[in-house]
Amino acid sequence: MGMGGCISSPEFLFSSGSVQKVRTMNTYQRVRCLVSVFMLLFMSVNLANADSVSAKVKGSAGSVLLVKEYASFNEPWAMTFLPDRRLLITEKSGNLFLVSADGASRISVTGVPRVAYGGQGGLGDVVLHPHYKTNHRIYLSYAEEGENGTRGAAVVMASLETSQGRAELRNATVIWRQEPKVKGYGHYSHRLAFSADGKLFITSGERQKQKPAQDLTQNLGKIIRINDDGTVPADNPIQDQGELAKTFWSLGHRNMLGIAFDQSDRLWTHEMGPKHGDEFNLIKAGDNYGWPVVSWGNQYSGVDIPDHNTRPDFHAPAVYWVPTVAPAGLIIYSGSLFPEWKGDAFLGGLASRSLVRIEISGDKAWEAERFAMGKRIREVEQGPDGAIWVLEDKKGGRLLKLTKDR
Repeated sequence: MGMGGCISSPEFLFSSGSVQKVRTMNTYQRVRCLVSVFMLLFMSVNLANADSVSAKVKGSAGSVLLVKEYASFNEPWAMTFLPDRRLLITEKSGNLFLVSADGASRISVTGVPRVAYGGQGGLGDVVLHPHYKTNHRIYLSYAEEGENGTRGAAVVMASLETSQGRAELRNATVIWRQEPKVKGYGHYSHRLAFSADGKLFITSGERQKQKPAQDLTQNLGKIIRINDDGTVPADNPIQDQGELAKTFWSLGHRNMLGIAFDQSDRLWTHEMGPKHGDEFNLIKAGDNYGWPVVSWGNQYSGVDIPDHNTRPDFHAPAVYWVPTVAPAGLIIYSGSLFPEWKGDAFLGGLASRSLVRIEISGDKAWEAERFAMGKRIREVEQGPDGAIWVLEDKKGGRLLKLTKDR
């Protein structure tokens, strides 16, 4: 409906005598003007709503992503997709939600273990068993209380049962724990990933204690490899340093908040450096990654740490960051929506408030692009249709779907 002869005409201006002038319009004109004004207001409201759920973000290399908001959560930490396209999403305080594919509804899953919530601790990662379609088994990581104010990460496996608008975990069994439990609230890590042969890999942070990362009598500061039931594979790389060390895949790590396998089943992780010096690493069985002996960062106190290149016996990172990006969440992209990015890694940035794309070629890697997201990004996941999904950190953290700007 045209607006000329209504808002733009002198008969509808809010000047002296305007009310009288409107009253002189016939009924048809008045109705026509009022409908026009209503439609204009309706369109404005809908445009505003569209802007609140959709936006575009341009990367440093010129790529443009369409960003759509689906839901928001209170301190979300991790997510994974079910075969029917619904999501499981964890909140650090201890909630696990089953979320519809459109984000419009959610079910609180019962039977979740009690978590030690505080600092960096709480409910952590969630992944599906490789044969989830037949066994309905999922795995959760979390921080749990110990004796005398101690805490440590743990991993539980359970069956997810859903029916009639309800969801619950059954037959929950703890299959792994950090040893020893220590005091403090940081560096649990506890990210999870399955390899192609069905082995479960766990990132075990050094709990801000540093030295345990080099101690073979503790499983802090290590990457762990176990069977899907928690038993220990016979072919792990360290077999002559005690029973606990038989679970280690690599050592010398700090705080690894991202773990993923590429299409060649090679394992990649990233970890937070101390003051700067974050790392992106290709993980090889039995290798030592040097923390706390070497780092490209320094202690928060300002005390210098020898650089990686001073100790070639330690495995150096494929990429490191100074200043920090504070990485969290990791995928190696394998979808068809962005075919040009197949084999690239994507990680979230907490301090950098970004999504970082890393190109990988053989054993080499480099940052290729960075998308300024404006919020701390806690988690990254690939959706069933090849879209990239992220979770923002903190209270009100949004679930966002990133697609191509067509």
